[in-house]
Amino acid sequence: RKNTKRVPSFRKLLRTSKIKLDNKLKNKQYKQQSAAKKYRKEQKKLREAVRDAISRKPFPLEECKKKQVGKSEKQEEEEEDALPLDMMDEDDLKLMEDLAQKASFLTRDLSSNEPVHIKKRKHESVIDKYEKVPRCMQTEPEKQLIHLLPIKDKGGIIPQTMEKPVLNVAQDEEEDTEEMEEAEDFNEEPLPVLTPEEMAAQRRRKLQERKMHIAALASAILSEPDNNIKKLKELRAMLMEQDPNVAVIVRKLVMVSLMEIFKDIAPSYKIRPLTEAEKATKVKKETQKLREFEEGLVSQYKFYLENLEQTIKDWKQRKLKKSNVISLKAYKGLAEIAVKCLCELLVALPHFNFHNNIIVLIVPLMNDASKMISELCFEAVKKLFKQDKLGYASLGVVKVISGLVRGRNYDVRPEVLKVFLHLRIKEVELQKDSEDIAPKKKFMTYKEKRKNLSRMQRKWKKAEEKLERELLEAEASESKEKKLKLHTETLNIVFVTYFRILKKAQKSPLLPAVLEGLAKFAHLINVEFFDDLLIVLHSLIASGGLSYRESLHCILSAFHVLSGQGDVLNIDPMKFYTHLYKTLFSLHAGGTNDDTGIVLQCLDVMFAKRRKQVSQQRALAFLKRLSTLALHVLPNSSVGILATNRVLMQMFPKMDLLLDNESQGSGVYLPELDEPEHCNAQNTALWELHLLQRHYHPTVQKFAAHLIVGAPTEGSGALSLDLSQRPATELFEAYSMRGMTFNPPVASVMPRRKDTFSQMDSFIDEELNKQLQQHTSETLVHKPLDFAKHLKELSL
Repeated sequence: RKNTKRVPSFRKLLRTSKIKLDNKLKNKQYKQQSAAKKYRKEQKKLREAVRDAISRKPFPLEECKKKQVGKSEKQEEEEEDALPLDMMDEDDLKLMEDLAQKASFLTRDLSSNEPVHIKKRKHESVIDKYEKVPRCMQTEPEKQLIHLLPIKDKGGIIPQTMEKPVLNVAQDEEEDTEEMEEAEDFNEEPLPVLTPEEMAAQRRRKLQERKMHIAALASAILSEPDNNIKKLKELRAMLMEQDPNVAVIVRKLVMVSLMEIFKDIAPSYKIRPLTEAEKATKVKKETQKLREFEEGLVSQYKFYLENLEQTIKDWKQRKLKKSNVISLKAYKGLAEIAVKCLCELLVALPHFNFHNNIIVLIVPLMNDASKMISELCFEAVKKLFKQDKLGYASLGVVKVISGLVRGRNYDVRPEVLKVFLHLRIKEVELQKDSEDIAPKKKFMTYKEKRKNLSRMQRKWKKAEEKLERELLEAEASESKEKKLKLHTETLNIVFVTYFRILKKAQKSPLLPAVLEGLAKFAHLINVEFFDDLLIVLHSLIASGGLSYRESLHCILSAFHVLSGQGDVLNIDPMKFYTHLYKTLFSLHAGGTNDDTGIVLQCLDVMFAKRRKQVSQQRALAFLKRLSTLALHVLPNSSVGILATNRVLMQMFPKMDLLLDNESQGSGVYLPELDEPEHCNAQNTALWELHLLQRHYHPTVQKFAAHLIVGAPTEGSGALSLDLSQRPATELFEAYSMRGMTFNPPVASVMPRRKDTFSQMDSFIDEELNKQLQQHTSETLVHKPLDFAKHLKELSL
């Protein structure tokens, strides 16, 4: 008969072997589970038996209880049935005594017919076995027992106990009293009294030891940060120095040392915490070592920042520690060092962990009463704004400042808002789309692909173009879009803060800072807010409650708004021209001389950037009034004003009318009129330039001579390149007199000569000289004066 059984295939064998292996594994697991379950049951029974055996009180077996009167009839019958000992044989009595010494006899149920050494049945419980154990006599005082692990042998489980050792209380009390007496004797010994010189030497020695220890730890950490990260903890522990002689200096040194260490060893990326899955996976030794280093670095950096924060809080709350190692006056010095360290870390590590926490600590300190601490925080935030290229750190600071201003109900220092002026947001590309910013690349259309490429080539081409698009987005669009998005969000918060103050706190001292900020960022405001903003600015000026500098900022903000996106709006800001023209004479050589810089900026925006919207009459009026103003301001303001006049004369062609004595047209020039359009400035002349030609400052003389000949760009009357190519605001700063010196030095008009005079006699005639000498030599006799007698003599 032919064998029809097929040989199993390789796949079937594999499948079968896998099933067998799975079954073996399941059986093994089941056996392990059953064994563990059985072990748990035994342990449970053992615990119950031990608990039950402890709870039962032992009773004596040797002594018979005395019969009590009044027992029941049943007990009397049982006693009568019991066999008295005097009726038993000696052999039986001896046998009973021998059996009484054995536990099996005592614990055995005598009513049963089973032999003594019968094999233990399976259903016998552990509790019954413990019941058969002989009890102890309670003749002695009960001892405290310590239950140990039981022992298991052939006979079963044997519990193990040990007596608790009793301490000799009397002996311990004697030892304690002896120790106290020794300590008192030791304390009674007087400490050596040190002289001030010895105390100073001891303090210097301790301080030198601490410095060497700090230097050794810092050098070890900087040389091998990966291996010596644990020494950071040791160095940080020195922030809690308890020696009152050197505690303040040591803590300051440790703060600064740790700050420099963290600046040096911190990586250029933010360390994120590991997930549970990442912790469970096995990695290389180098990776594990790097993880341990990063984890230790972040934890120690966090503790360090917490120590600095606690130091500042203790100083602010005027609170001393319980140890009272450092005095309250010394806490201010510690707090200043802590603030300085935080400011350094804010600027040096803007990318690292806990940077937002540092911002939250630093920003409220900008409004601190201590001038030193507030200036430190101001400088740190300014540096951060200037070096922040992308905008993450700037956004965080602006958010905290906005919350601080709102939380304090606008009761903050103006310098807090002036920090916004240092933001690096000058990009007009905020209004552009990201598609315009990304570089263009021409890709093949579907028809071109269908016509020129095969099916496989089209497939490859599609994948290639997709990859190229991703690369282009990563190169240009991603970074710029992020930057623009961050800048937009930052500006929104800044403008919300400004508009909130304009609306709710117009009489606040923050208003000048708000107007100055609006003047800087006005070209980035949305067009929808232009009308409302201009109305608010004009109402502020018309209210009359602003200072001269604040009104100038209002004018500058309005013209910045109109010179940017406001060109498309049909708005004539004549009221702002009128206000500036009316208030120009508020400038003088005193305190308002510094406001000349803002006036020059306003004139540049009002005329240079809007020359098509400015009439000739308005330009002539401003040229005449500025020339008059140049006579009674400081030299640097005169130079800036004359440079602005030069721009006006070159920009508006008919300005040379003022260089001619003959009047043009009808009317008389009205210098006291506040309307530049109706003051008839074309009928006057720039006679002020002749006075400025004789000015004591040489640069002012050069500008006046240049303007008299018509401000030519070439020829003998042209200015040098150093003066002609610099804007008016730059010239105003360059020739500043803040150092109480002239730039360049002004030569004296007349050389000093010593006054030499001859004797007085050389100027008097000889006869007159003789009379004077004779009169002076005579003695004066004082006689009484009689005016009535003298008048009678004259009348006769």
